[in-house]
Amino acid sequence: MKRLIFTADDLGLAAETNEGIERAHREGVLTAASLMVGEAGFEEGVRVARANPGLAVGLHLTLTDGVPVLPAARIPALTQKNGRFRDDMAALGLLLALSPLAKAELAAEVAAQMERFTETGLTCDHVNAHKHYHLHPLIAAALMQAAAGAGVRCLRLPWEPGALVRQVDAASPRQAEWALKPWCRTLRQRARNWNLLAPDQVVGLAWSGHFTAERLLAVLPVLPEGVTELYFHPATSGGFPGSASGYAYAGELAALCDPRVAERIAGVPRGGYAAMLLPKPLTPLS
Repeated sequence: MKRLIFTADDLGLAAETNEGIERAHREGVLTAASLMVGEAGFEEGVRVARANPGLAVGLHLTLTDGVPVLPAARIPALTQKNGRFRDDMAALGLLLALSPLAKAELAAEVAAQMERFTETGLTCDHVNAHKHYHLHPLIAAALMQAAAGAGVRCLRLPWEPGALVRQVDAASPRQAEWALKPWCRTLRQRARNWNLLAPDQVVGLAWSGHFTAERLLAVLPVLPEGVTELYFHPATSGGFPGSASGYAYAGELAALCDPRVAERIAGVPRGGYAAMLLPKPLTPLS
């Protein structure tokens, strides 16, 4: 059976993303959101989550293009002089592999972000990372350990079948499938060691920032069996601090709220990660 997770990244980033995510859930098909715990809109993002108990909220681990939870002075290997995380992801990834000190700082910051999420009192439905930085093996290991320690059972592994998206739009950007598919398979095996589960596939990487209603309507009928996560970046508008250049935020919000989408998925199970991935306990016989 097909089961769908409609996720929004960047809850807590800004007022525009918080409002867009709340609208996409209340007026559209959005079922889950991933919370950034160090950004300016964090408190308002928590309010949105509490006001919408049907929205499954998880941790959107941020280690680049964002603000740390720990003081920058405690994690100098991870941060710039302005106190924000480094943006040179490749160089930082190499440093993490070579420096035990940087690796220790990584573990401390990941644990701090997980702790801040836990302190909200919200149930953590899942974990993933901003810009899919948890594809780095050391970041993945730290995130899986922190998630398992907090009782989280689900995470995103960003494997998107290229043939599927090109069936809908032949001009879709090509991912490095030759490397990504086997690596995500390896990460899935490692996740199982931490009792973590992931959707079978993700849709939204090739169309990141440009997941239109037309693309969504076209891809829904051709999705394979199993659990598919479709992820978006809805916001009421772009141009806010931390926004990605060129992203059609309002267009993605419109896609999630398009009544044709709700009609197309009528009767198809959808929800958060845990609801779609974890078996429901059997009801005892009376």
